[in-house]
Amino acid sequence: MATSQLCVTVAASTMAELRRRRDQVPGDTLVELRLDAVDRPDVAGALEGRRRPVLITCRPRWEGGGFDGSEEERLALLEQAVAQGAEYVDIEWAALTPTFGGGGGRNRLVVSMHDFSGVPTDLDARVDAMSRSGAGIVKIAVMAERLRDCLPLMGLAARRQRPTIALAMGEAGVPTRVLAARFGSCWTYAGDEEGVAPGQLTVRRMLGEFGFDRIGPETLAYGVLGKPVSHSVSPAMHNAAFRALGIDAAYVPLAAESFEDFTAFAEAIGLRGASVTAPFKGEAFDWAGAVDEVGQDSRAVNTLRRTGETWEGRNTDLEGFMSPLVARATLRGARVTLLGAGGASRAIAVGLASAGARVTVAARRTAQAEALARLTGVAAGAWPPPSGSWDVLVNATPVGTYPDTAHSPVAAESLDGRLVYDLVYNPPRTRLLADADARGCDTLGGLDMLVAQAQAQSAWWTGTRPPDQTLREAALARLSEMNTV
Repeated sequence: MATSQLCVTVAASTMAELRRRRDQVPGDTLVELRLDAVDRPDVAGALEGRRRPVLITCRPRWEGGGFDGSEEERLALLEQAVAQGAEYVDIEWAALTPTFGGGGGRNRLVVSMHDFSGVPTDLDARVDAMSRSGAGIVKIAVMAERLRDCLPLMGLAARRQRPTIALAMGEAGVPTRVLAARFGSCWTYAGDEEGVAPGQLTVRRMLGEFGFDRIGPETLAYGVLGKPVSHSVSPAMHNAAFRALGIDAAYVPLAAESFEDFTAFAEAIGLRGASVTAPFKGEAFDWAGAVDEVGQDSRAVNTLRRTGETWEGRNTDLEGFMSPLVARATLRGARVTLLGAGGASRAIAVGLASAGARVTVAARRTAQAEALARLTGVAAGAWPPPSGSWDVLVNATPVGTYPDTAHSPVAAESLDGRLVYDLVYNPPRTRLLADADARGCDTLGGLDMLVAQAQAQSAWWTGTRPPDQTLREAALARLSEMNTV
């Protein structure tokens, strides 16, 4: 099978708005019209003037929809959709009767089953029964609490001679939507706006950010591992890099319950590489078969790649951090205070010390700062850092990240050094940077580090370094979208 088709879900409170949004859906896609959201649903009105194939759905409340009328009224609407020539009509397996869609309309039915509680233990048996129903397409949607919940969906379509849609809802289920061709789905769903279904991405992101229309069964799979991970702009950057380099690969968010959850999914799906974010960098170091020198020194890995049957680890945090900094500041002999003692701070402390800086780690939790100082051979200092104690201040805490943009990790009046480097990249200009600029300090933002470390990751995976501007523009575009939703 080639690439999967995209079906864009449209919901509105009035028929006029439903038609308007139907006709505004971009791309060459199928459109699902959700009549259960409409105040007074009208099948003829939904089909009128359509310029592309549509799927009519009227989901009852008992299966996660919004229709609150009688079952007789609902089924009558769906029968009308079949009779009036809708290209596809969705009907729940529990509601399907032997006579529904008779007269040649049975092959246009999508018989669906949604389980919002998890993954049924008898999933295969249910799909077998649905496949024997005579409906043209079988749709299975389960709720994924972890990445491993996606794995029972693999192969469902291949084991049957029936077009199948297999997807997992929720943040952990996003890979089943983006990599639909890998899961054998004839199509998957996107929304014309956020929040249509749990874990459903917008059509703009599916086509623009992930390049869904180019993803096939043989497309190489990469991802970003984290908990949470929905805020990450790494998919935007790395998918843009793959396109710029002409590589058939897709990069997806991997919201893992645990590191073991990630490894099980990675092996099953044939993942080729991953970026690693909090809280998994230490476990990635322990798991990797071979680790670079920076990763060994910091005992933290932010990048993994598969080499044959083994996995290698690397830490590009330091390269990403140092690249913009050395162009702006002389580090030898400089007093550098590092705020925060998390995973990225390990590599940063080692790198700063190796460059000849006098490094002090400061954290709200004194014990954490002292532990990091012992591990990396630097000093531990007071929180907050006193005035006059630093030349370069580095913020490696999440304070000031969108949406809490009004906060800064330190008071404005204490910003009296030469340079302030904030590793927060969302927003690109934080409260800390604005305060530092007002106090006359030179400033650096986290986007510079983000781009540099992503370049190093991509080069390690592919052998070619993508253009800086490609990654930067993709990151800024995604940040702008996130902050205006």
